[in-house]
This record gives sequence, structure tokens and C-alpha cells, in this order.
Amino acid sequence: MMSSQSFSKNFGLYNERIGNLVVVVKDPSCITATRSQLTLLVRGSYSNPPCHGARIVSRVLSDPVLFEEWKGCIKTMSGRIIEMRKGLRERLEKLGTPGTWDHITAQIGMFSFTGLSAKQSKYLGEKYHIFLLSSGRINMCGITTGNIDYVAEAINDAVCNVS
Repeated sequence: MMSSQSFSKNFGLYNERIGNLVVVVKDPSCITATRSQLTLLVRGSYSNPPCHGARIVSRVLSDPVLFEEWKGCIKTMSGRIIEMRKGLRERLEKLGTPGTWDHITAQIGMFSFTGLSAKQSKYLGEKYHIFLLSSGRINMCGITTGNIDYVAEAINDAVCNVS
């Protein structure tokens, strides 16, 4: 079994390749061969990963004061994203935007799948300069108390006027 994790976003260290790959094997005699194959893959991809980000993460995780400060920052950001999700849903429902919007608050994390079509997403970018992926995925961190009404009204417009 293999499991990979990225820590780039929760440490704010983009382009630093912060993460890991955990491999669990049933038979310990497979470890050497597995390590060899993974080493070949890594060598072909980037040979020697940058260590700057890894050193920062190591320092934060090993220093109790920095670790507590980091956890506080994560809690603050997580709480803000949750509030923006709630606020966006409430505004869309108050506007009477067609569809159901409970999925916005049911999801977690920095991104939300809005359910908007590729055409609606493109419309938001062209008319309102609100940029989503064609899949309708939006970065919730870009929504603030200062622009949440604008975003909700724009989504309402897209849903009502773009099929």
C-alpha cells in the first residue's frame, strides 16, 4: 500500500516539494526492491529535491513554541475558510440562486466544487474576474468579507443566465 501526502499548502511553502510517500509492504524482503524502484522514479523526476522547505518544516515541528504557533495559524485559517463557506452558502440561498448549495458547507479544505458548469465558470472569469477551474472548483481562500457579496451575486447571475 502507498500513501502520499503534500504539506505545501498547510505550511505555505509552495514549490518546495514538501511531503512524503509512505509505503507499507507485507513482506520485509520486498523493502530493498521497493526502495530501489522508487529511487529510480525519483531520480528520473528531479534527482535531488530542494531541502530548504524540509528544513523549515523540521524546525517548526521540532520546536514546541513554533509548533504551537503554527497550529494556531492553521486553526485561524481553517476557521476563516469555514466562515466563508457558510457565508457564501447563506448569500446564495438568500438570493434564491437556483439549485442546492449545502455541498459548499459539507466540503472541507481550501477548495470547493461549486457545481457550476464550464460555461458558467468561464462567464464568471470574463464578466466578473472571478476565476474558477472549468470543473467549477473555486479557491475559498480568495473569498473575503469584503468580496463575498460580489462573489455570491456573480454566481447567482451565472446560474440564472448561463445554461
